[in-house]
Amino acid sequence: MKRSIIIIGLLLGTYGLFAQYAEDALRYSLQYYQGSARFMAVGGAFGGLGGDFSVLSTNPGGIGVFRNSETILTPSVTNRKVTSIYDFDGTLRDDNSVVFALNNFGYVNAKRLGRGGKGWKYFQYAIGMNRLANYNTSIYMQGENQSSSRIDTYIDDAVDFLNDGGTYDELLYHDPFYVGPAWETYLLDTVSDENFTYLISPVPAGGLMQTQRIETRGSNNEWFGSVGANFNDILYVGATLGFPYIRYYRDSYYAETDVENSETFDNWSVSESLVTKGMGINFKIGAIVRPIDWIRIGAAFHTPSYYWSLTDSWYTYTTSDVYAYSLDEWVVSDYKSVIGEYNYKLTTPMRFIGDLAFIIKKFGFLSAEYEYVNYSNAKFKANDYSFATENENIKSYYTSAHNLRAGAEWRVSSLSLRAGYALYSSPYKNNLNDGARQSYSGGLGYRGKSFAIDFAYVYSKMNEDYYMYIYSDPNTGDDISPKVTNELAESSFILSFKYYFN
Repeated sequence: MKRSIIIIGLLLGTYGLFAQYAEDALRYSLQYYQGSARFMAVGGAFGGLGGDFSVLSTNPGGIGVFRNSETILTPSVTNRKVTSIYDFDGTLRDDNSVVFALNNFGYVNAKRLGRGGKGWKYFQYAIGMNRLANYNTSIYMQGENQSSSRIDTYIDDAVDFLNDGGTYDELLYHDPFYVGPAWETYLLDTVSDENFTYLISPVPAGGLMQTQRIETRGSNNEWFGSVGANFNDILYVGATLGFPYIRYYRDSYYAETDVENSETFDNWSVSESLVTKGMGINFKIGAIVRPIDWIRIGAAFHTPSYYWSLTDSWYTYTTSDVYAYSLDEWVVSDYKSVIGEYNYKLTTPMRFIGDLAFIIKKFGFLSAEYEYVNYSNAKFKANDYSFATENENIKSYYTSAHNLRAGAEWRVSSLSLRAGYALYSSPYKNNLNDGARQSYSGGLGYRGKSFAIDFAYVYSKMNEDYYMYIYSDPNTGDDISPKVTNELAESSFILSFKYYFN
């Protein structure tokens, strides 16, 4: 280690305060519903039909359609392939991840009210879990950069700190996770003459092979209780009190390696580990109206989800193999940061859903669903920090999304054939990123007297730009950030088991 600096009373919230980026708010606001096999096979367009456990997290009015009590269990397996294209030289890399998950499970109780006649016919309640989002992804990116290094961003940060009156020995206090460890491992160093001491780095501004691997794990699972009722087989109403629980794990490895025989640099790397956990609360209400036998119209409103206590825990590990100017010798060194922890709050946007379904007698149905959500309304909050800059970034980067889901089912005796499509529009403003997601689905099901088995296959794809770091040419001001285009292709296999209590 370069210098021995004892950290006493370090503010562990440094990362949480100043690196709580807008993409965190987007990640926890996005919902690609992971439901039953029947629900997934028709693209998730089930809000106007009801009678499926998954709709309790989209249109709770669907609980009013249940006439029998049932229990459901839905395991799934998903293969995600991410192909990464490094913008500067076109280098292509890909990585795969396979995830076994539980899409949902729970119990619905349907109680008949009276015998025949008009009025309220059924009352229902349900408890269980639906998965709202899956965070499991593995990404491998690599390419040659001739114009900058990530260390350049550290230099800019250090220079600003020093110009504001900070000292070199305080760099570790200023940023104990990135700039400070770079100083400790000679990635940032000094040279002196008779009059001045200069900040310098042995890492060249270009001629570097840049590599980054990111592995994320976790999910957003909504635990909930729902109630509903059926009025005269014309109006179906319901409400859900949800408790979404976030578990997010991110491990990133970033490295730069010399490719032009530098006299002062061989390689350096920084590994980052982040864990985020927390629970929130929301409320959903919905209804389905059946004006005539073959048409159903639905609508639902979701309040914002309020996460009252999200906790980030993180650390970094930096290594270097460089020439140390201040020692006048080559050194190999490493530095593991302290473990940081920070608690904060997040409010994600409200949602509006509209549904339309056509019932084709007892042979099947056609259904469609529209969802509106404005991602720019997400907001961070904490007791000891305003998040003003971060919340303004959210408003600047994101916009309203218009999500469409459509599906069909055709029954032949006890067998059902299904197909669906879903389009989640880009949440980004001014084409900052693509981010639109499309899903194509199909499946089949078998229903017996007291049980049902359903299978679905879903293929999803989306493109999204990723920047290894943000940097502008100091002479021209041009953006020379290393951009990577990530192309996601995802295949999911879903199997549901239902048991009916007649």
